[in-house]
Amino acid sequence: MEDKFKHLPLRNGVGIIVLNKNNKVFVAKRIDNPKNFWQMPQGGVDEGEDFLKAAYRELEEETSIKNVELIKEFDDLLSYELPDRLLGIIWKGKYKGQKQKWFLMRFIGEEDEINIKTKKPEFLDWKWIEVDCLTDTVVDFKLHVYKELKDKIKKIIN
Repeated sequence: MEDKFKHLPLRNGVGIIVLNKNNKVFVAKRIDNPKNFWQMPQGGVDEGEDFLKAAYRELEEETSIKNVELIKEFDDLLSYELPDRLLGIIWKGKYKGQKQKWFLMRFIGEEDEINIKTKKPEFLDWKWIEVDCLTDTVVDFKLHVYKELKDKIKKIIN
């Protein structure tokens, strides 16, 4: 990491693990990455916003999903740092990575509620996957976060 980026802060963020009735996880493919990388909904926390409100807002902004029940709010913050090639580019160069509060939620709506063609679309496609597949298609710099989340989810649903 270049010295000029070392002192940048981590951005406060939230991540949302959405399970369907079959305990499959919602993932979506990012518009800004042409490779086959999939991720769970996530985003930044606005000034003065609490983590849970941010999670509901981000989930709706990215996926149009409103019909969820909160299963668990994970206590610890998980963080990742951007690779050098993205430093100074992502988030207008203000942050070197993210520290995220994650929430596990159950989707209780109908599939036709899910719409990724939002006002500011972030995703090209979405699907439900097995929990065990979470780490198969995630971008490399978030892999450690997804490994930890996979273990946490399995302890709750098994």
